[in-house]
Amino acid sequence: MKFADTAWSREHRFSIGRELESGRYYLSIPVANRLCDYEEYYAIDRSLHDGYPGNLPELVAFADRCRGRLCDDLLLVPAGPDRGVG
Repeated sequence: MKFADTAWSREHRFSIGRELESGRYYLSIPVANRLCDYEEYYAIDRSLHDGYPGNLPELVAFADRCRGRLCDDLLLVPAGPDRGVG
């Protein structure tokens, strides 16, 4: 998978973009486990991606749900056994 960020919010700690091979859109959040820092990528629809920055509150709420592990069914890359926290 090749992830290409198109926008990001340092303040809210997320980025959005498009996965180049599949064309799917994503929101990513930084996470860390005991070994490394990495990103988790969650599928979003094109309208959510294209609505930025006008839909910032909606994206922030979605990122918060992802941090709470409430959107794991949307992970583009399954979480490993030593899953990090955001």
